[in-house]
Amino acid sequence: MGSLSRDDFTARWAERDLGEVVVSAKEIADRVSELGRQISQDYANRPPLLVCVLKGAVNFMADLMRAIELPVEIDFMAVSSYGAATKTSGVVRIVKDLDVDLANRDVVIVEDVVDSGLTLNYLRQYLGARSPRSLEVCALLLKEGEQRVEQSLKYVGFTIPADFVVGYGLDVNEKYRNLDAIYSFIGEV
Repeated sequence: MGSLSRDDFTARWAERDLGEVVVSAKEIADRVSELGRQISQDYANRPPLLVCVLKGAVNFMADLMRAIELPVEIDFMAVSSYGAATKTSGVVRIVKDLDVDLANRDVVIVEDVVDSGLTLNYLRQYLGARSPRSLEVCALLLKEGEQRVEQSLKYVGFTIPADFVVGYGLDVNEKYRNLDAIYSFIGEV
């Protein structure tokens, strides 16, 4: 993790706003494959429902579900706690709810990044009230030392420094989601 090379970098339009490569495209692909294998083993007899937290986890979810060798189902939720800022407001708002019933289902929340943990804590309580058989989290990124709420995460892609990052689904004002690697963000908001 933390390759300083920009060999896989193709979006020159974003270069002035990007700092170091935090996680390269190859590191992401390799780790997503590992997570897919682990989830396939853990849920071999009971394929889970993957709940993608929009919009940041879309790229991760698309790659992860292809790496899982089970007939998984998917659904989407949209929550907001950032607005246009680079720090969470701490106030979670459901923008789009699930379309499927969770009762007696094995559910894996697919999240892009866990920083304060407040949004994830809220989601766990919110979805847990719908009586799933199990409820786990698969987070692409866990920011070191940022958690305000204790988290028990079964699947974590990478632990990274507390810097604000963009790329591979992560954005600032809806930009940079289409970068294939994850970068520290040094631009203006």
